[in-house]
Amino acid sequence: MGFILYLIVGGLIGWLAQILIGRDMPLGIIGNIIAGIVGAWIGGELLGSLGPSMAGIAIIPALIGAVIFVFIISFIMRSSRK
Repeated sequence: MGFILYLIVGGLIGWLAQILIGRDMPLGIIGNIIAGIVGAWIGGELLGSLGPSMAGIAIIPALIGAVIFVFIISFIMRSSRK
């Protein structure tokens, strides 16, 4: 059950990040989950476990990391289309 909650929280973090950036992640909900999980890793490396956590994911660093990740992915996708 913990793994499923981890995926749900990761998906929500990824979804919030793409709303904040204003660009969609490729692969839809799978992309949101990936963005949330990778963002949690990036944010954890940069900020540690700052703020509240849910399912082992520190929410504030994960959101900041996911915003960074979504921005990088959208930049790469946009430059590869040209």
